[in-house]
Order: sequence, then C-alpha cells, then structure tokens
Amino acid sequence: MELSEKDLQFVDLALIDPRIIIEMRYASENNFLRVPLYPVNKCFLRRKVAHKLSTVQDWLEKRGKRLKIFDGYRPLHVQRKFWEFLPDERYVASPEKGSVHNRGAAVDLTLLDSSGYEVMMPTAFDDFTEKAHWAFYDLSVEALANRALLRRAMELRGFNIHPHEWWHYNDVDWKMYPIEDVKLEDL
Repeated sequence: MELSEKDLQFVDLALIDPRIIIEMRYASENNFLRVPLYPVNKCFLRRKVAHKLSTVQDWLEKRGKRLKIFDGYRPLHVQRKFWEFLPDERYVASPEKGSVHNRGAAVDLTLLDSSGYEVMMPTAFDDFTEKAHWAFYDLSVEALANRALLRRAMELRGFNIHPHEWWHYNDVDWKMYPIEDVKLEDL
C-alpha cells in the first residue's frame, strides 16, 4: 500500500483531538535526561496515527477514562542524545536503526480518570526496570487492570505494545513511514 502525501503529513494531535491531554515530557526537565529536549509542548504524529489515537480516546471515554500523551514524533537528532545517555536497545532504539518515534508512528501514553488524574500504573513513565515490562505481574490488582485496559484500547485500534515499556505503543503500519529528522519547531 502506498501512502499519499496527506498520509505522510505530521499533524498536531491537539488539533485532531483536544480531549487528549498533552504533557510532552521531553519538552520539560521531567524526563530521564533531566533537560528539555523539545522546544514545544506539542505532540506531532502522522495523520493516520493521530486519527487512530482519537478512536482510542472515543473508546476509553465510554469507560470513564482519558489519554495523556508523554511523547510522539521524536526527531532523529534527539534519538541520538537518548542513545548517548542510555545505549540499551530494550529501552532506547539505536539511532543507526531509528525508532518508531522517529517515524511519527509511536506514542508514549497513560490513562487518566474522568477527573483528569493519572490512574495507578505499574511504574512511572521512563522507568527502565523489569517492573515496566509487559510480562511483569508482581503488581497491584489496580495497576494490572489499568495496564490491561490501556493495552486493550490500543490494540483494538491498531497499535502494538512495546514489551519493555507499558506506556509505549506502535502503530501496526509503522514500517510504511520513513525515519525523519524534522525539528519540532518546523512542523
């Protein structure tokens, strides 16, 4: 299947679905590098990926939950900085191969309750321990249920989970999108 020029476009997720909360962790110091790496608190994704995420929000809203986004498209030059700090392919893709984030087809996210508060999950975002892995089960019943709900919502709408990060999902069609190094301020 060939993609149209429109399919390849990056879109601001907030313009596609303003119900989804955006907290781009790499636009702040609240991340594993402890420095801002993005100049804007905006989540960019490929158009089709953003629309799929909006359908996830629809599904969750009927169940009293909302999405909160921590990361989306990530320029390749930022991926290189991640790799310099943490060269471990369980958690950071090598910039030689590129990340699905670099294609605009991956998203890092969590669930909020209907009041806008984060629900209990296995770990905090960017926790690089086995506790963040999908196959880790020594967790509270609440964390397990919330993790499973997020996974069900995402998989029903065409996303796959990353095995080492409960928060990371890839669009199933991610290979169709090229790796990019467009600066966020240029989108």
